[in-house]
Amino acid sequence: MNRNFTFLNSISDISEETFSEIKKITAFKRIEAGAQIVKLGDVPSKAYMIVSGIIRCYLITESGKEFNKSFYLPVSFAASLTALMKRKPSSFVFEALTDCKIYEIDYYKLMRLCETNDNLKSLYTKTLEFLYVKYEKRLVESMSLNATGRYLELQKQIPNVDELISQYHIASYLGITSVQLSRIRKKLDR
Repeated sequence: MNRNFTFLNSISDISEETFSEIKKITAFKRIEAGAQIVKLGDVPSKAYMIVSGIIRCYLITESGKEFNKSFYLPVSFAASLTALMKRKPSSFVFEALTDCKIYEIDYYKLMRLCETNDNLKSLYTKTLEFLYVKYEKRLVESMSLNATGRYLELQKQIPNVDELISQYHIASYLGITSVQLSRIRKKLDR
């Protein structure tokens, strides 16, 4: 059985016919490290399912400083959702940190399919619920944990985070400097 079909069915039951409809609006792509799949200010039309590799989502301040919002690892979905839903420019950049294999999904065709396909509508809803829970968890962590606590939570979510993602990007995600992250790591190693 197709592992993508199995993955989607782990979220919500879909039929093989529904899976065939999804495949028609999806394109497989290989993305090189450093490539941006959504650029700042783009009005996106695609959502992505990451099959391999790591993608980061970040914003850039007026002074040019970058802040990582999220890391996406296999198998997960990534999209500039607010920009897609409102058909507005993205406030975020989505960039491959490593070479990636992704499925690019035409969001607006997906929405049209959801209007007539209850299985697909359920899959979409459950995916949004999962993303919201993940977002809310991150928000609670950022408000209630110190930098060490946030780092330990990140290690739970991505056990080999230090081998996968550079110290600079981890520090940015945690809202601290690379020097502070080095101190936290040394303290935890003791």
